[in-house]
Amino acid sequence: MIIKTSDFVKSAVTKSQYPEDKRLEIAFLGRSNVGKSSLINALTNRRKLAKVSSTPGRTRLINYFLINDDFHLVDLPGYGYAKVSKSEKAAWGKIIEEYLMSSETLTRVVLLVDSRHKPTADDIMMYEWINYHNYDVVVIATKSDKVSKNDIRKNEKLIKDTLKLKPEHRLIFFSSVKKDGREDLINTLFEDLASK
Repeated sequence: MIIKTSDFVKSAVTKSQYPEDKRLEIAFLGRSNVGKSSLINALTNRRKLAKVSSTPGRTRLINYFLINDDFHLVDLPGYGYAKVSKSEKAAWGKIIEEYLMSSETLTRVVLLVDSRHKPTADDIMMYEWINYHNYDVVVIATKSDKVSKNDIRKNEKLIKDTLKLKPEHRLIFFSSVKKDGREDLINTLFEDLASK
């Protein structure tokens, strides 16, 4: 699949603000500093489609992007950022949970983890939650350019074991800097969502 167009549609906080056009959705979810915006920009080949901040925790809304005038890529708020209040963390959690529970067109969840580290307790909880609700999930290990080839195999096992990754759920290492395997990743994530 080739991404020809990618456009910001709107931001939302509650269900009443979600788009009403019934297009299929694929949601991107991960910790605040895992590189979600960079990944979205790398996939769409647009440097500033999703806002990248040097300060984690800036994505506080649900952001919708229209891909090929066909389906929505949905950027959810990051979780697990330590330098915010408990009440703010709880508010972000409610935004994420309401979306995941009530979106009628959500088809796949892409869970991002940092390829350099063992998944956090928040990552594990999120993966278990996605599984419990029977969403199709792809796990992407970001920032793979910062991991040696020898360590990628070791970290792959660590991530799979820590998350207790199901055999049918894919784990893909990707670097938003190098973009190696970008086309394959796009096909894995989007091809079956595109209108035939």
